Amino acid sequence: MRLAVIPARGGSKRIPRKNIKPFGGRPMIAWSIHAAAESGCFDRIIVSTDDVEIAEVARAQGAEVPFLRPAELSDDYTGTIPVIAHALEWQNANDARADEVCCIYATAPFVIAADLRRGLDILRETRADFAFSVTSYASPIQRALRIRGDNRVEMFDPAQFETRSQDLEEAWHDAGQFYWGRADAWLTRKALFGPHAASVVLPRHLVQDIDTPEDWRRAELMFQTMVPT
Repeated sequence: MRLAVIPARGGSKRIPRKNIKPFGGRPMIAWSIHAAAESGCFDRIIVSTDDVEIAEVARAQGAEVPFLRPAELSDDYTGTIPVIAHALEWQNANDARADEVCCIYATAPFVIAADLRRGLDILRETRADFAFSVTSYASPIQRALRIRGDNRVEMFDPAQFETRSQDLEEAWHDAGQFYWGRADAWLTRKALFGPHAASVVLPRHLVQDIDTPEDWRRAELMFQTMVPT
């Protein structure tokens, strides 16, 4: 079976209650739940949360919350992989065993069903352990700058000062939307990034990580440009 797991703990510090804060007329988490349902990829859509209110909102949006995540997996330092592994272990112990599992972040309002389907196709076609969303950096990372303590500027790699931007290798980063993976890769806590993972390329205009109030405002502005007036 194919399982979607949406991690959504209740302890967000920089944007309080961000997983259920209204965004575009819905609780933020609703966008991920609805995209997962619309994709037709999943036999089950589970929200992994430690928070009763988030659980209620998730159920109202059509997801299942069959357990509350334990406190030791709900602090500021717990990564994504152990949370997905925990949900998968619960699934395998209580119902049909899952073969393909997709982690979808709760704060991914631009995730769309077609990209989730494409991610599953790429996972299968490449026979990778993981397939996850990536997008390109807007500027060449080889020409990145640092600001020193005295407010002076220097290049991370001064050797690239004379290199034309079109001659530099394009660089990519995690788009922070979804991560398809094979069950055994999640259960063995295999690292997400590496040669065993394939990319699902997204355009930059559909990507916005949401960690700070500034990120949230930028996402709102992006959303407004996408909705017909």
